[in-house]
Amino acid sequence: MNEKIILWFKSPYPQNYILAHPRAGAVIIALFSISFTLLYRPVGAHEGQHMGYAATMLVYSIVSAGILAMGILLLKRTGYFAGKENWNLLKELLAIFLILLLMGIAVYFIAFFVEPPASRWNLSTLLDSVKRAFLVGIIPFGFFSLVNAKYLFGKTYTPGETGRDSELYPGEEKLFIKSQLKKEKLSFFPSQFIYAEAEGNYIAFHLQDEKSVKKKTIRNSMNSIEEQLSDQPKFFRVHRAFIINITRVRYKKGNIAGYRLKLEGCPEEIPVSRQNAKAFEEVYEKHFPG
Repeated sequence: MNEKIILWFKSPYPQNYILAHPRAGAVIIALFSISFTLLYRPVGAHEGQHMGYAATMLVYSIVSAGILAMGILLLKRTGYFAGKENWNLLKELLAIFLILLLMGIAVYFIAFFVEPPASRWNLSTLLDSVKRAFLVGIIPFGFFSLVNAKYLFGKTYTPGETGRDSELYPGEEKLFIKSQLKKEKLSFFPSQFIYAEAEGNYIAFHLQDEKSVKKKTIRNSMNSIEEQLSDQPKFFRVHRAFIINITRVRYKKGNIAGYRLKLEGCPEEIPVSRQNAKAFEEVYEKHFPG
């Protein structure tokens, strides 16, 4: 039982909508907070020093939503919470806890300007602000987390995959390419890959989407990219500067001393170096026998 729980926490999990879309999430939190406080009117909630109850709750809701958006953006800049690729339930719960805690602290300090003068520099008042932030915020956060609860009970989740992606690339899993720059991210389905080309200290990926070919550039070496793509049998390094998708080859010309390739979606010919020509011929024959 303990192993199953640990597996739940560590298995891939879709990121909460509010965490994945901080600006839209801020709007959701603001609307929910003002509606909740006006309709439910939590015990102890009251008007501010110079405002009525509704205006006071509106100020708290808007400021809290702004803090939420900034907090999520800051979390995404940290290595642990960066990206959706390695997201899991443990990260989700921890991120929600930290965001709600930050909102509670923000509410505590906002009260110094909104509420009537009083002695607020004490732990109990701070904890009360945090408790209220959790009381209100946990409902919308919890709703979006529960929407994905099916992935805790047997349904497999592939990071980065959407329903539309599943239709376009059935049975494929996205590839995630690492860059030497932490902020750079690149992902694509194997069928989208046409070829990659070295451009100085960068690698240019030429990828096919529904309508056109797009060029995506990241900072890395060709050796590193070759290693990251080594488990893809259809990808082959034909030259020190090129990796191709062998299924995209439309024709080849030349001989074992070196080939020139025409790829679908690529206007230029791609060279095959002499040292790679023999291995390329073997791979080519496997995919295009006879």
